[in-house]
Amino acid sequence: MASKLHVYNSLGKTKQPFVPLDPEGRRVGWYACGPTVYDDSHLGHARTYVTTDIMRRILTDYLGYEVKFVMNITDVDDKIILAARQQYLYARWLQRFQEVNSEVRDTTKQAFDAYLRKNLPSLSQETTAETFAAESERTYGSILHAKPDSEEEQRKLQADKDKEAKIKMHLNTSRSAAEAQQMAQPSIEQFAVKASGVLLPYIDSKESTTISGNDHAIFTKLTKRYEERFFEDMRALNVRYPDVVTRVTEYGPQIVDFVKRIQDNGFAYEHEGSVYYDIGAWEKAGGSYARLKPENRNDEELQADGEGSLSVKKTGFKRSGADFALWKASRPGEPSWPSPWGEGRPGWHIECSAMASDVLGHHFDIHSGGIDLAFPHHDNELAQSEAHFCVNGKGHESDGWVNYFFHTGHLHIQGSKMSKSLKNFTTIREALQQGWTARGLRIVLLLGSWHSGIEIEPGMIKAATSWEERVSNFFIKVQDMQQREGSNGSIEPNGTAQVNGSTATISKDFQKAKLDFRNAICDSFDTSSAMDSISRLITAFNSEKFVPLGTALEISRWVSDMVQMFGLDSESPRAGQIGWSGIDIPDEAKPFIYPLAQLRDKVRDQAIQKDINLPALGRMEDKDTTYTANQIYANANADFQRKIVGLHKQGAAPKEYLAACDQVRDTVLWNLGIYLEDREGQPALVRPLSASLRQERQEREAKAAEKASKSAQKDNAKADKEAADKERLEKGKLDPLQMFRTSEYSAWNDEGLPTKDAEGNDVTKSRSKTLKKQWEAQKKLHEKWKAAGATGA
Repeated sequence: MASKLHVYNSLGKTKQPFVPLDPEGRRVGWYACGPTVYDDSHLGHARTYVTTDIMRRILTDYLGYEVKFVMNITDVDDKIILAARQQYLYARWLQRFQEVNSEVRDTTKQAFDAYLRKNLPSLSQETTAETFAAESERTYGSILHAKPDSEEEQRKLQADKDKEAKIKMHLNTSRSAAEAQQMAQPSIEQFAVKASGVLLPYIDSKESTTISGNDHAIFTKLTKRYEERFFEDMRALNVRYPDVVTRVTEYGPQIVDFVKRIQDNGFAYEHEGSVYYDIGAWEKAGGSYARLKPENRNDEELQADGEGSLSVKKTGFKRSGADFALWKASRPGEPSWPSPWGEGRPGWHIECSAMASDVLGHHFDIHSGGIDLAFPHHDNELAQSEAHFCVNGKGHESDGWVNYFFHTGHLHIQGSKMSKSLKNFTTIREALQQGWTARGLRIVLLLGSWHSGIEIEPGMIKAATSWEERVSNFFIKVQDMQQREGSNGSIEPNGTAQVNGSTATISKDFQKAKLDFRNAICDSFDTSSAMDSISRLITAFNSEKFVPLGTALEISRWVSDMVQMFGLDSESPRAGQIGWSGIDIPDEAKPFIYPLAQLRDKVRDQAIQKDINLPALGRMEDKDTTYTANQIYANANADFQRKIVGLHKQGAAPKEYLAACDQVRDTVLWNLGIYLEDREGQPALVRPLSASLRQERQEREAKAAEKASKSAQKDNAKADKEAADKERLEKGKLDPLQMFRTSEYSAWNDEGLPTKDAEGNDVTKSRSKTLKKQWEAQKKLHEKWKAAGATGA
């Protein structure tokens, strides 16, 4: 199959021609690293698996390759072992208690203290549940409030957001446990939930050795549940199911054989029942290590993370610090399988090598996963797989194990990368419940680069929403053209029909869009540019005065095929289908809403012409008709008919008919999720409410509310001023000649100012001065009061 496809290959970090191993160039073998199933998948996983699904669809549905898509399920892993074992032991421990007694509280205090010492060592060792809030604020306040105390601390935190997120996670866990300990009389269930974060690792540290390595059900119970939930999430996101699914627990013997072959070839060594890959021996034989991320080769933190939290801590026996475990001797409390080296379990990296090679062979086309898997996981897979397939320690059976590595970029929200271990993620289920749609998320990813990071921020969300609505509006417009014109003639996209009209420009735009789209796709799956080509075509279509209906249908079918190919519609397409789901009102609404829209059009026309002719509107209901409460569309239709009949009986003015038309559009149908788009010289367009229409109304209502609030504030201020003025004016009623003629004084001058107090003593000079000021102020008020009376104010 001839193809111009070039792909960005992490092996070499360049764009390369895509040439399948298949001699005919059609069949493609693809292995994708699947999930580690111990918790629900989050949006970071969605980034990887949706993006991979888009690329898979492009290869199969657009470029015509026959792809064998293999995905593994990691159901044996240090994180899984810890999570499953902790949950099992914690549940078993809780069964011993019916209430929160002294033993529960003592154990929780010990767990709390141990958790703080291990994870928050900067806190005072005297920290208790009661002092935790103040102590954590004092010690970690700059992190909690994102305001580092110094420039040095700020640079440190910005350089490593994962460390900041980890501290926040430990603070949240500790805070919850501190609150549990301070609860007066909680139920055991309430207490267990809040204190679980510190109790889970503590109970595990005390009782992990009580679990038999042969009791695999303890671990598979967890993994089976989360594998099922993972594929449920994938279906919700319209991600296609793999052609082949492999599970580590089903590959024990094959993994043992794979490790044994590497050891026999001289590239692995045993230590106390574990087997380690010998990087030095591999490189001495001419092999290459860390080809994907050579800059990370000596990153001890990444190496330790790749080995897992349950790995042997003392590594002095290793021939090289970068050597990694192929097979791990199982310790008490860990699942185990038989092997030549004793009871043990697979290392993380060897799992994928064995499974991918078993299904796809010693040399296949594509290996994919998130960018954080490049090192050490995929680099280790490459090294051990090539060491496995080498001949007598020299040379290789092929040019390599994998030809192309596809690594999807990170997804960040507010600058942070989501992580299960950091517990800072939004699950796919939560995202879909909170308003995300499978289509909306997929469009966001399509508008970005598949191998670059994506930051979900308001601007990107707005761009994705705008693109979706532009396409939806295009589909609605073409459907409306088809309904109004039939199969002949031409029609203006935004206007009236013109028989036999045609335009060559839109046809050229269409051909260019198809070429631009293909060039973008073949340029390493440049979906962003491909999406732009669709957008530009729709803009060109909308700008044309007249478009032949046949051309409009041809364009719309191509756009429909392309968005379907991208997986933007979960519904199976019908032959010749135009559009995607969500551009039409519900089928159960159509028998009632379309007639309602037609009746409303007639009423509006008559009202605008100020010539209400009820018989010309057709037979309408003029009395109550019984409909059940759930027949909302039938009720909307009947209510509008009765409204019009009622207005006619009242002899209502035309403006009242127009008001009724507006009310059914803006309130009744709006609340049913349906919008009537009034168009000059055409019937109203019946369509579902879109996000932008809802947003526009919310913004209008918000502006109106703000304007009303400002107006009310202005009116209140005016009223307050008028009340204050009136109060001051009322004070002026008192004549200054009389204001001091009280029992407090015994003599006054001609102006009414006191000269002697009640005992007959002269008023002091300072007192007279004060009284004079008060008298003068009252005189001014009194003169204003008299003037207001004279003018009638």
